[in-house]
Amino acid sequence: MIEENETLVIEFVLLGFTNHPRIQVLLFMVFLIIYIITMVGNIGLIVLIWMNSHLHTPMYFFLGDLALADACISSTVSPKMLVSFITQNKMISFSECMAQFNSFSFSATTECLLLAVMAYDRYVAICKPLLYPVVMTNRLCSQLSILSYVVGFLHSVFHVGLLFRLSFCHSNKIHHFFCDIMPLYKISCTDPSINVLMVFIFSGSIQVFTISCILISYAYILFAILKKKSEKGRSKAFSTCGAHLFSVSLFFGSLLFMYVRPRSLQTDNEDMMDSLFYTIVIPLLNPFIYSLRNKEVIGALRTALKQIILPK
Repeated sequence: MIEENETLVIEFVLLGFTNHPRIQVLLFMVFLIIYIITMVGNIGLIVLIWMNSHLHTPMYFFLGDLALADACISSTVSPKMLVSFITQNKMISFSECMAQFNSFSFSATTECLLLAVMAYDRYVAICKPLLYPVVMTNRLCSQLSILSYVVGFLHSVFHVGLLFRLSFCHSNKIHHFFCDIMPLYKISCTDPSINVLMVFIFSGSIQVFTISCILISYAYILFAILKKKSEKGRSKAFSTCGAHLFSVSLFFGSLLFMYVRPRSLQTDNEDMMDSLFYTIVIPLLNPFIYSLRNKEVIGALRTALKQIILPK
């Protein structure tokens, strides 16, 4: 009888922000503009770093990886959301839902690790400038980048695998704008306690490890900056590191609220606002945070524009 009365869900409904048609049209326009700017900013930064030989340094190598991760996060979430706004079709199949979460989790975990690697790179550059070329070799940069992607992939596959132990039979309505893991747990008719514990342990461990690396690196950087006698050197170091810390605080703050905070304190609207930061806002801001106050990137951009506008 239990098997007959329970109909397993094969597709979900992403309820999103609102059902009001006029507001959905407005949201479509806003998020479409944000998505276009995000992709132009991140892909443009990657192309700029690849084309300009002066930017072929560890700092910009990792910045290119970060831009790629941001582009992947945005492309994982935004297109489906934009389609639902304009077509009113909020359905997403189970397999599409798993694929969307897998792509998001992979990109977000990779970005966490890349931010820690970038902090270590700045630590070596500012605290040990004479050893920088020896320590941050091309081989080490490649290994750190590959390790970030591998850990991101394994972490996402692990949680997607655990999702298959759950069944969804009572409700297929997800109170979110994409298939995130916590909203899925809320509608599961299987006890998700083990899944929640694994998220807390693994996601929490990755975030604590990466945040610790960043804080320790920047503590050393701060002391090194304060010891500098050159006002110009202090200004340049503060400019580079300040942008990094601003991006890090926004990204990790929203992730900690979403995945480490007790579930009992979370509401659906709070979940969506937290997710909005690390899926939409951060990928939009990062290329500008790291570029607008960076003279080397601005110079490379001017050179590229001159070559396009005034070709030889």
